[in-house]
Amino acid sequence: MAKVIDGLYYTESHEFVKVEGDYGYVGITDFAQHELGNVVYVDMPDVDDEVTAGEEFGAVESVKAASDLNSPVSGTVVEVNEDLEDHPEDINKDAFGNWIIKVKLSDKSELDSLMDAKAYEEFCKK
Repeated sequence: MAKVIDGLYYTESHEFVKVEGDYGYVGITDFAQHELGNVVYVDMPDVDDEVTAGEEFGAVESVKAASDLNSPVSGTVVEVNEDLEDHPEDINKDAFGNWIIKVKLSDKSELDSLMDAKAYEEFCKK
């Protein structure tokens, strides 16, 4: 079973968001990185780009497949994880420790439509 962390919010497309104050750290889940296999490239937006909940903001490419990244939240990108440009494989080592973008949240009520850890675990079993 893939690792799931309490206190995070999850999407059906296997992204997570960790909320700290008005900011959200967005990445892919442990389940997603297992499914993808060895990650070789992460396509990220630029700082100051706007992201919209449920819409594509980038992609993750592995030796097996490419997968679009869909933002769990809306807001403005304030930081990208530049370490992933040179070391995309870090996502395979620790998916939750290697967020992809940091977003200033524009509507915290969007979090209500995401899954908590227990719901996400159940979703992954299907």
